[in-house]
Amino acid sequence: MTHVFLATGDLAMDRDDYDESFVATRDLLRSADIAFGQLETSFASKGSRMPQARHAVLARPDGAAALARAGFNVISMAGNHCMDWGQEAFFETKANLEAAGIAVAGAGANIAEARRPVIRTLGDGTRVAILAYSSILPQDYWATERRPGCAPMRAHTVYEQVELDQPGTPARIHTYAHREDLSAMEADIRAAKAQADVVIVSQHWGIHFVRASIADYQREVARAAVLAGADAVIGGHAHIIKGCEMIEGKPVFHSLCNFATDLAMDEEHAKSKSWNEIRVLAEEWEPDFGSLYNFPKASRLALLARLEIAGGKVTKAGMLPVVIGRDAVPRCAPKGSADYAEVLDYLTAVTDEAKLNARYRPGDSMIELELSA
Repeated sequence: MTHVFLATGDLAMDRDDYDESFVATRDLLRSADIAFGQLETSFASKGSRMPQARHAVLARPDGAAALARAGFNVISMAGNHCMDWGQEAFFETKANLEAAGIAVAGAGANIAEARRPVIRTLGDGTRVAILAYSSILPQDYWATERRPGCAPMRAHTVYEQVELDQPGTPARIHTYAHREDLSAMEADIRAAKAQADVVIVSQHWGIHFVRASIADYQREVARAAVLAGADAVIGGHAHIIKGCEMIEGKPVFHSLCNFATDLAMDEEHAKSKSWNEIRVLAEEWEPDFGSLYNFPKASRLALLARLEIAGGKVTKAGMLPVVIGRDAVPRCAPKGSADYAEVLDYLTAVTDEAKLNARYRPGDSMIELELSA
């Protein structure tokens, strides 16, 4: 018996009817044995916005039930928005998700809870463990022994002056993983592997909006995760598709882009310093005042990661091409369509530009990644 794990890009609904976001994907998500997503908002009735929060939306509590109706049964709260509205909204969001029947990974009342895996048993007895971490971390968003928050996978940045005799010329940027966080993640994966057959690790990481670019630490963390026992690594945060790689035969999806993410635009926001600082990172990003999806042009293309699991292992891995229109509703692109080809072409191009080793082939149920035996 083959079971299906689906993972979406970022989730941040901000509209009157949350169910509208899933009109085109609800049946697909409900058909999966495990449907997993990364939450980028708070579902709470009240909260106090943290001063370090950048783009922060306090979404209504009923968003949690909308995710459950859409088919999600596991959600990561490990991300750079988990504490945007303070501890009260953090705990209410987590409670609302759990009350809707959704298990929460990567966040908790303390670091031990944040590092605890979600474990699900499939119909054939295969046990699947899901862990979640974030490298994109405003100050104090990560959990400690005495503070709530998410499970951190921090990274350090070093700037190397390339032309030593030329002050002011662009520097070379190096990143590397926080040693204690890396060791903790490896220990978590080994412990999860002792309890489960398949371990899936979600990472909120990477360089947002910049085409193809993969930070050094991402590849370091991905390799460490696989060598510790992870069977797949699912990446988010970049808001555009990034390439995939195979490590020891295990798939690493560096960025799935978005999924149900609403972002309206007004004149004030279009003129803001914060937006204009990040818009220059993208290839093409113009404000669209009539749209619910104000992201760069490349963000129209997204992926649903798909794993087939049977007999205690991942037997096939790949992705479903997704397109997102001005209504911010994700729709799967059918094989043979122009949208399908556009997603596959973009994914192939950014994989090659980043010098990643993944190769893709259109299959009957998805675009397949080559897996070793």
